[in-house]
Amino acid sequence: MTKILFSIIFISTTLLALSNYEAALKSEAAMSGFKDATSKMQMTLINARGQKKTRTMKMKVLEGEDEDKSLMEFLTPADVKGTKFLSYEHIDKDDDQWMYLPALKRVKRISSKNKSGAFMGSEFSYEDLSAFNVKKYTYKDELEEVTLNGVTMYKGESVPTSKYTGYTKLITWMDKETFLVQKVEYYDRKRKLLKSSYFEDYKNFGGVYRIGKITMKNIQNDKTTILVWSDEKIKTGLSSKDFHKRHLKR
Repeated sequence: MTKILFSIIFISTTLLALSNYEAALKSEAAMSGFKDATSKMQMTLINARGQKKTRTMKMKVLEGEDEDKSLMEFLTPADVKGTKFLSYEHIDKDDDQWMYLPALKRVKRISSKNKSGAFMGSEFSYEDLSAFNVKKYTYKDELEEVTLNGVTMYKGESVPTSKYTGYTKLITWMDKETFLVQKVEYYDRKRKLLKSSYFEDYKNFGGVYRIGKITMKNIQNDKTTILVWSDEKIKTGLSSKDFHKRHLKR
């Protein structure tokens, strides 16, 4: 009888256990369903000596079945005002990304080989700016249950599938209850820890979560970039035509 009881408990635990991939799917689902969004964004650059530079932007995002689109425009300071960044996410190929440089009055396409480069001097790469999609990673099966800042988390490892990625692996911590990502560690091509990002201030729009703040800390150069979103609105009626390349030069 005891053996049968233990067998039942073991089978039930096995059935309830999540795989790393399943947890990633739940995390993606928690952030999906907003259709489109507009927001203001503040970017703060902090160098190794603690000196700060602040930039402000406005942002538009369009949710697709597998291909999100986003358009970012810098508003301040004067040296970057009018710079625009347009991104089309793809699953079966590398993302399409373009930058409009107002000083040159031309649109520059971001090569796939340059996706690991720094975005506008920040600690975010072009690759980091792509929308998260489970299909763009492979997952190590094991999912650990750990505690981070007193909160129970799931911890898992994933590897980007793009051959142009700057990362060999990502270690992700997500809240066990909400499946919202709380921390990500990025390992460079030498398999050394490069950066850690921290996700805070999630906003709940009727069951759809949107991030409010990301702090990206570069472990190797001691620089930090902080992104803060404000005045966010979802389901505003945006469509693909609002993300056409012609909007870059307007």
